[in-house]
Amino acid sequence: MKPNIIISKPSCVSKGTIQLTGSKSECNRALVIEALSKGKVKVDNVSDAADAVLLAGILRKPKVESSKSEVFNGLELTTQDLRVVNIGPAGTAMRFLTAYFTLQDEEVILTGSERMKQRPIGVLVDALQVLGADISYEENEGFPPLKIAGNIQQKTGRISIKGNISSQYITALLLIAPNLPLGLELEIEGDLTSRPYVEMTLAMLQQAGIQHNWADNVISIAKQDFKETSIWVEPDWSAASYWYAIAALSDEADIFLPGLTSYSLQGDSVITEIMANFGITSQFKDGGVHLTREPKPIVRKIFDLKSCPDLAQTVIVVCAALGHEATFTGLETLKIKETDRIAALQNELAKIGVKLIEKGQVYKLDCSEKQIPQRVLFNTYEDHRMAMAFAPLAIIIPEVEFEDANVVEKSYPAFWTDLEKVGFVGKMKGER
Repeated sequence: MKPNIIISKPSCVSKGTIQLTGSKSECNRALVIEALSKGKVKVDNVSDAADAVLLAGILRKPKVESSKSEVFNGLELTTQDLRVVNIGPAGTAMRFLTAYFTLQDEEVILTGSERMKQRPIGVLVDALQVLGADISYEENEGFPPLKIAGNIQQKTGRISIKGNISSQYITALLLIAPNLPLGLELEIEGDLTSRPYVEMTLAMLQQAGIQHNWADNVISIAKQDFKETSIWVEPDWSAASYWYAIAALSDEADIFLPGLTSYSLQGDSVITEIMANFGITSQFKDGGVHLTREPKPIVRKIFDLKSCPDLAQTVIVVCAALGHEATFTGLETLKIKETDRIAALQNELAKIGVKLIEKGQVYKLDCSEKQIPQRVLFNTYEDHRMAMAFAPLAIIIPEVEFEDANVVEKSYPAFWTDLEKVGFVGKMKGER
């Protein structure tokens, strides 16, 4: 069973130095590049996030022929004939490996957790099938698990994909493009969601010697070789966002995050601009960023989070805690994440009397009945970001309990320990 954790914050002052793990987004891309480069590219500062550790284990594990049996779907399989790769709840790994395995000299079953089997992958599979990949569904059409045959027989070099779906589909295709016999021309239909993540992918490929051309809505990558290089993974700006939230809800804050730069590839570095609206100053010096807080009236009413959906829970919870009735757009992808993050936010914000009202693709906070209880239990929905986005509320709520404390291991294993460095007090409730 999964232990709960209870946290509190006796002081409203938050001061300390927090060394964040490497970016999960950068690390996952770098690991795939390393694998596709056949040893030419090395990755430094690999993230200790569970997703990255799992992906590294799969990609860096040498292929070993074995007669060991595995059970899948009630059938006994022999790994000598068919390898079963279970990525658990790691959505990024599912998308990236779906494309990666079409290039490998083996046939695999790619599966995951029960929630992963509910997360759509049809858009990516359709695109790969157009290219010539041999992929089939083992259970439900459009969803994992997948049976993937390697050695793609490429039929065309040009495909199109909708831009308003997960950018990870696009990244998965771009990562394998240099190794495709015909290269790739990828046409993006409509507006591109999470554009910074696509730009991150292209920038990291360029670090590894892969050139591209992006003209209008078409990204072109010719077949080409990787160069010998090392990719250093920057600390995680998504993880940094929780420290910005803590600073925003504290009466006084002075937090130093080493290793973060003002010229990051990570789209979530926009948190510096977003949190400036809440009086948080980001000063880049001493090899990192210093966060300080000054009282400031909040003027901004509309937040477009299309380019940074992983910040949505953080920003929405901060607004709710401060009673700021903001409006949010660009949340289209939140319903297909680790959980339906819109429904999860609505359920948990209701516990402090705040409503997140959905009108089409626009979401508005109603804080008219906001209350601060003495104690509250927040559910996490097997979603790491639900736990970390709501944790700063312990600054204003005397006692906050979270189910499944270990859920944070997906991206930030040291989260609860790091909270103690700025004055939070945490205790495990025990097994449930």
